[in-house]
This record gives sequence, structure tokens and C-alpha cells, in this order.
Amino acid sequence: MALVYQPVMQLSGILVSLLGWVLSCLTTYLPQWKNLNLELNELEIWTLGLWQACVVQEEGGMQCKDFDSFLALPPELRISRILMFFSNGSGLLGLLLSGFGLDCLKIGERQREQKKRLLLFGGMLFWISGITAIVPVSWVAHSTVQEFWDENIPDIVPRWDFGEALFVGWLAGFCLVLGGSLLNCTNCSTEVHPSSVHYAVAEQQDQCQRLETETRP
Repeated sequence: MALVYQPVMQLSGILVSLLGWVLSCLTTYLPQWKNLNLELNELEIWTLGLWQACVVQEEGGMQCKDFDSFLALPPELRISRILMFFSNGSGLLGLLLSGFGLDCLKIGERQREQKKRLLLFGGMLFWISGITAIVPVSWVAHSTVQEFWDENIPDIVPRWDFGEALFVGWLAGFCLVLGGSLLNCTNCSTEVHPSSVHYAVAEQQDQCQRLETETRP
């Protein structure tokens, strides 16, 4: 049964990781990292992302303005940009490496150890990608909570709240870590893959045929 479940776990791990990587890229460019709803004007909702600030109006749609300077951003947004880029890059590299390490891929069937190393390294990259996606969204969420409950700010001043991008980022990080764990769990199996058995039997039959040919008078 392990021979059946191992390719299934590998495929599940790569698909879950692919979903997490797509969500991580989506999180990077969504402008809804923070939301601000003005009580004086409920028809407008301000949003803040890593690249731009937007205002959503009930009649005029969404209007956005890109940030003029990277250095003028708050520290959590500057670091979040860097970490999300690193998360997307390591996730893409993990997809490429683990894809070549899948047992269902016919390329390099005889190089079992190399495929196993690629799968293990890809799973580790997914872990790194997931952690570097969770850290920035959690940091922005933490700073948002601190600002929301800051007693030095008057109650009449509007407060920023969690945006939808934070929840997408948490889901992305969870999917990447889960996908990497599934891939690495398949490397813990000591079972021999059927393709390896097939080639071993074929080689043994070739040896027997050569031996019979040599021993014939």
C-alpha cells in the first residue's frame, strides 16, 4: 500500500504547494493589507498595501496611488516587500526542483537518489517560502493591533483594521508548509519504488541470459 500512497502524497504535496505559491503571489500585490472605514463617510473605504494606497467609493469604484518612495514606507511594509519577494522566489524554485523529483515523472527514473534529493530540497524550500510568507503578514497584523489599541490616540481618530490580504497570506503560508511536509514525508519511506524493482529484475534477467549463453557448448 505504501507504494500506492507515496506517489499520491507527492502529487498532493506539489498541488498544495502550488496553491500556496499562487496565494503568496496574490498576497504580495493585493492592496488590502489594511482597511480603514471612515465613520464620517461610510461610502469610502481606504485600503493600504505593499505597493499602493486605494480608496473604494460606492459610486466611483476604486482609485489607487502608488507609493512614491520605498524608504518613506513604515518598517513593517518595507521588510514585508522583501520577505514576500523571497517567499515567491523560493516557492517557485521549490516547485521546479520537486517537480523533477516526482516518482510519476519518467525523466531520470534510474537516478533514484538524485530524485529523492530534489524532492527533499524542494520540500525544504516550501517550508522556507511558507515561513517567509507568514512572518510579514503576522508582523503587519501585530502592528495593526498595537495601533488599534493605542491609548495615546484619541477615540475619534479612525483606526486601521485587518485587510483581506492578511488572511490570504496566512492561508498561503499554511499551504506551503503543509505541501513541503507532505513531500518530505515521502522521503521517510524505505519502500522500493516499482520502477526500481522493474529495472533490477530486468538487469538480473539480462545477467542470467548472458550466463546461459556463455555456458552453452
